[in-house]
Amino acid sequence: RSGLGAYCGLVMYKAGINENDFYDGAWCAGRNDLRQWIEVDARRLTKFTGVITQGRNSLWLSDWVTSYKVMVSNDSHTWVTVKNGSGDMIFEGNSEKEIPVLNELPVPMVARYIRINPQSWLDNGSICMRMEILGCPLPDPNNYYHRRNEMTTTDDLDFKHHNYKEMRQLMKVVNEMCPNITRIYNIKSHQGLKLYAVEISDNPGEHEVGEPEFHYIAGAHGNEVLGRELLLLLMQFLCQEYLARNERIVHLVDETRIHILPSLNPDGYEKAYEAGSELGGWSLGRWTHEGIDINNNFPDLNTLLWEAEDRQNVPRRVPNHYIAIPEWFLSENATVAAETRAVIAWMEKIPFVLGGNLQGGELVVAYPYDMVRSLWKTQEHTPTPDDHVFRWLAYSYASTHRLMTDARRRVCHTEDFQKEDGTVNGASWHTVAGSLNDFSYLHTNCFELSIYVGCDKYPHESELPEEWENNRESLIVFMEQVHRGIKGTVRDPHGKGIPNAVISVEGVNHDIRTASDGDYWRLLNPGEYAVTARAEGFTASTKNCMVGYDMGATQCDFMLSKTNLARIREIMKKFGKQPVSLPARRLKLRGRKRRQRG
Repeated sequence: RSGLGAYCGLVMYKAGINENDFYDGAWCAGRNDLRQWIEVDARRLTKFTGVITQGRNSLWLSDWVTSYKVMVSNDSHTWVTVKNGSGDMIFEGNSEKEIPVLNELPVPMVARYIRINPQSWLDNGSICMRMEILGCPLPDPNNYYHRRNEMTTTDDLDFKHHNYKEMRQLMKVVNEMCPNITRIYNIKSHQGLKLYAVEISDNPGEHEVGEPEFHYIAGAHGNEVLGRELLLLLMQFLCQEYLARNERIVHLVDETRIHILPSLNPDGYEKAYEAGSELGGWSLGRWTHEGIDINNNFPDLNTLLWEAEDRQNVPRRVPNHYIAIPEWFLSENATVAAETRAVIAWMEKIPFVLGGNLQGGELVVAYPYDMVRSLWKTQEHTPTPDDHVFRWLAYSYASTHRLMTDARRRVCHTEDFQKEDGTVNGASWHTVAGSLNDFSYLHTNCFELSIYVGCDKYPHESELPEEWENNRESLIVFMEQVHRGIKGTVRDPHGKGIPNAVISVEGVNHDIRTASDGDYWRLLNPGEYAVTARAEGFTASTKNCMVGYDMGATQCDFMLSKTNLARIREIMKKFGKQPVSLPARRLKLRGRKRRQRG
């Protein structure tokens, strides 16, 4: 039946959010009797070693298998049941829906096919289960199917799962290999494990005027470990290729200040790591040590902006950018993770232009807004003023991923993102208040996207080389997008950079600001734009800036002259005088005339 097929039988398979289809969340048998089975074809001889099972993922229904038999075959016709002495072995199944249960075979069995034959299930429930088969493929040079689909990599990288200590050691190794282009630093040093980042740049440790800043973050959910490992692989790759003088990588590193934060929630990761890739579950390690979901722990600035727009108080009371963080959020009593506060301080300190936060459990790139504007809806397309830019950024990653836009691939769970070529507006998928993407867009200059890099949150170590090949080109291409649009400096008549100057693009209701040295970067799609620079005490300046299709941002500099009032104040201050206040002078003259008449 629809939604109950074998493809729904994967461990960690998730039902649809709304569960519109009554039959979903697992493989379920058509009838409840002892003759039902689900079969896996390994495509080649395999040494089967164990089975992991789960119940049905559902908010409304309780279905799981409590015991089962295991059978193997070489031709899918003649079957051998796993024995326990002289009798068929009965394996103990699940006692609830979500916790995975591992059963190892008493002796490994070599075969091509394996069947699970349920023997008992929850009273008043149905035969429904999700499962994962453990085993090792045996060498078979004549197996055409395997040779055709086998993914290998030529990159000499450390393909393994790294716990916290091993991650730190790997960072140190990369730093020692490439000391001239790398720097290790941490953005949090209290309450739990430190958050370590690696900077990769031709001048690590300093912001260079005119050079954009980029970041990758992973592991906000500690059990979504693929992103973490991909970023550790990316660090190694950039270092090795820079030393090998790969022109593309050398240009990227020399022209960009790259920051990589591979584990935003290291405490959560350690919990997932202890359980391992097969038994971690969907939520173990998801939250911080304080029990907070970092993914939606940022201040909700969307509501502040939209309420101000409805009252027509934009930009008078609330600007369309750099929206201030509410006072309540800054208080010590607010339910805000230390990791969240650390990331906010990090993003306020460094003028990031573009960023990607890597997540897991799906294969799609989500762009803001992540929060719906209509309060009564859970899904609603809610675009930013920069929707066309965000769509391009999302597509740049998705289209260069090996599988994300492949119409032939099976969907991860119930969502099919092919209609938008592997991308989705976050709010049209599921609403999230206080997401990093929305906060980043409304409080800083940074355009942030969520990149879901794989269906499996915690893939087996043996799958990491293939996942690296799937994502390597996308990771590089997405970084290169930081050089699209316009860039420049805003200076005063003496050539000094003006910090916090506002850069506006005609027709786009979202401004950005210059960094402390007066430099700025504005991501834009190809086209011609009327761009205005303004700053307090200066006369605004507007010019047309053309963005081409070739890689590389268009230089668009501004020189602002001081307003007459600002110049008068500057002169008066220089000579130790204050500008005359005309209203106060009139009152003084009136008082003098009254005294003279009196």
